[in-house]
Amino acid sequence: RDDSRMTLVEHLTELRDRLIKIVIAVVLGMVVSFLLYPQIFDFLLAPYKEIAEQGNTVGDGKLLILDPLEGFGVRMRLAAYGGIGLAMPVILWQIWQFVTPGLYPHEKRYAVPFVISALVLFLLGAGLAYYTLPRALEFLVSIGGDELVTAFAPGKYFTLITYMMLAFGIGFEFPILLVFLQMAGIVSVQALRSARRYAIVGICVLVAVITPSGDPISMLMLSVPMVIFYEASILAGRFIERRRAAAEAA
Repeated sequence: RDDSRMTLVEHLTELRDRLIKIVIAVVLGMVVSFLLYPQIFDFLLAPYKEIAEQGNTVGDGKLLILDPLEGFGVRMRLAAYGGIGLAMPVILWQIWQFVTPGLYPHEKRYAVPFVISALVLFLLGAGLAYYTLPRALEFLVSIGGDELVTAFAPGKYFTLITYMMLAFGIGFEFPILLVFLQMAGIVSVQALRSARRYAIVGICVLVAVITPSGDPISMLMLSVPMVIFYEASILAGRFIERRRAAAEAA
């Protein structure tokens, strides 16, 4: 490892440079998202239109604006969320490059697989949230009773769906975090095995906190993959420990 050769000022300077690159990537992504707003709008509105076809909403699946400034605010908010999504490969790459000096030389070659797997997992999580949302909305709309008429405001609706996709995407990064902690020597396979029961409870609590809708369908759809990821990270940790032992013995 060579991170000991860097001073605190050098670490802070590197962190600043990488944060600047992340901000630039997000801003560029926001510009693209702002231009593609109609397509993004229709894509995110599709789950709401799906439940609107069942006759549980008013306005044929259109959103209700009560504030003259809300339309502009919605466009800017979607541009910001889209900018973060489009910049995710850059964000993950910059994070990996920042932590790379703390790894063994043979572990640094995992940079590209790390970024690709993290990006794929994030997209899978966001996709699962998008797939789950119509069922979650149907539950949330129906639980109040048949005497209630639903008409969502765009600000709250798009905040819910984007937070859901971000929450699921971040939740799907769970195995990447566990594998990295094992690579860095912070946790071991034995520790993960011993904490399995507590980890499952912790996952359920965490999912309940980070799931914006709070409905049981969404929480179940996120909890189950995270538990599976926990078990998969233990298997990955065994492989890492064997490779590390072989490298040190060579």
